[in-house]
Formats: sequence, C-alpha cells, structure tokens
Amino acid sequence: MKNLFKFFFNQKKEFDMNKFLVVGLGNPEDDYSGTRHNIGFDIVNHLSKSRNVVMSEDRYGFLGKLKYSGKSIHILKPNTYMNLSGNPTKYWLNKLKIKPSNLIVIVDDLNLDFGKSRIRPSGKDGGHNGLKSIIEKINTENFIRLRFGIGNNFQTGKQIDYVLGKWSSVENNSLEDLINNNSEMILHIVKHGVENTMNKYN
Repeated sequence: MKNLFKFFFNQKKEFDMNKFLVVGLGNPEDDYSGTRHNIGFDIVNHLSKSRNVVMSEDRYGFLGKLKYSGKSIHILKPNTYMNLSGNPTKYWLNKLKIKPSNLIVIVDDLNLDFGKSRIRPSGKDGGHNGLKSIIEKINTENFIRLRFGIGNNFQTGKQIDYVLGKWSSVENNSLEDLINNNSEMILHIVKHGVENTMNKYN
C-alpha cells in the first residue's frame, strides 16, 4: 500500500503547471470547413497563424507549440470526428503530462447568441457531443471551455443543418474580428488565469 501511494504521489508531481493544451473542436473533412460547428478549428488556426506556429500532423490530429508569458501552449486540432474528440484529448494530456485544469477546449454553442463567448473553468457538456466525449474519456468536467455563440436561428428539425451549415453573409462580416478576440482570450487565460479572464471577457 505504501508503494502504491508513493507511485500515485510521484505521478501527480509529474504534471507541469506551466503547460497548457488548447483543443479546437471540429470535423476534419473539407466539407466541414467554414461551418458553424468548426469554429474551434478556425480559432486555433488563427491563434497558430498569428503566432507563427507550424501545425504538424501527429497522432490523432495536428499539433503545434508556442511559448507565451513563460508558459508552453500546445495547440491541437483533432482529426477524429467531433463525437470522438475525447480520444485525442486524453492521449495528448497524458503524453504531455498536462493536468485537465490546464486544458482549454473551444466549441460552438447554440445557447449563446452569435458572437457571444463564455469562458468556464468546468461544467456539463451542455448537449455538445465533443465535450461529452472529452468528459467521458478524461473522467472529469474540471477543464476550461471557451464557448463561441453560433445562435439558434433555425426552424424545428433543422438543427443539424444549421450547425453544419456555412456562416451567413452578415455573420461573415464580423467573424474575423470575433475569431481574433477569442484567440486573445486563450492567451489571456494562460497569462492571467481563468477567473481573471472570466471577469474581463464574460
């Protein structure tokens, strides 16, 4: 029993609190590019490009790394489908020895008006299959999520078409600025912490 306790204690110490894993959720095929459901991909793409990060294909997706404010930020775009997002997230958390509390997941949210963003340090999946998969695989709800509002302007029975549909021309007019703002939120979380960022942006 003593040796078992020592093993788990040493495992816990291995976590590096200066490391973050940022996971943008989306679907990998070209047909899904530019859709509301892929806003997580769009945000991490912008973050990578703005910081001159090269995303290289690796296990379960594309991975990049940057240094910011003395912290290491690992950026992941899973190449699994949305409802299997837990597999790559769990793999890279374990591989990089990152605590779930330093995991930041970016998702679309039907329950927020278009352009509104909400940061939370934990919570339920809210009916989002990507979050559901991650919670099931890493066995905790205690990770940071950045929800990007896509609105719910669809008719009854048309939710899937809406979520997997392209942005409207009106939405596209402000999308670039919104994506940039959300990228800045991620960096703010890393530098100042989630509570400070919630107070500033929520």
